[in-house]
Amino acid sequence: MAEMTILIAYDGSDDSKAAIAFAGKLFPGRHAVVLTVWERLAMTSARASAGLMVAVDQSGVEDEAIGQAMSELAARGADLARDAGLDATPRCDVDAVAVWSTIVDVADELDAELIVTGTRGLGGVRSLLLGSTSDRVLHHAHRPVLVVPGPNGKGG
Repeated sequence: MAEMTILIAYDGSDDSKAAIAFAGKLFPGRHAVVLTVWERLAMTSARASAGLMVAVDQSGVEDEAIGQAMSELAARGADLARDAGLDATPRCDVDAVAVWSTIVDVADELDAELIVTGTRGLGGVRSLLLGSTSDRVLHHAHRPVLVVPGPNGKGG
């Protein structure tokens, strides 16, 4: 039997940390890919809502800095997953459409047996797992999805 691959959506929120911890309890020693997805569009929207209506070239240094920060976030998630007993590797993807869609696409690409996500991610500009993201992953994935509530038993 091939080794089971688990895809864990991670954004640094307490809910995503709870998802990693729970996956570690259920599947110790299993291979996990810890996925952090970031949206360039979110950064553009944040600037507009903050009244910064200046044309900004996002293709240069800024994207590189954001990409580096998100890669480091994914690496921290993989460290947490290893601490939880999983054989984890980090992955960071840029998304221009919807975070949930990228999660589903990566799960398909990896042929993951399971997607694990928290109920809610970070809010506001830093949001990577929006409130509806776990719901959309649940309804659009072609594989089992485990949605883990936050540490207080509540999403958010």
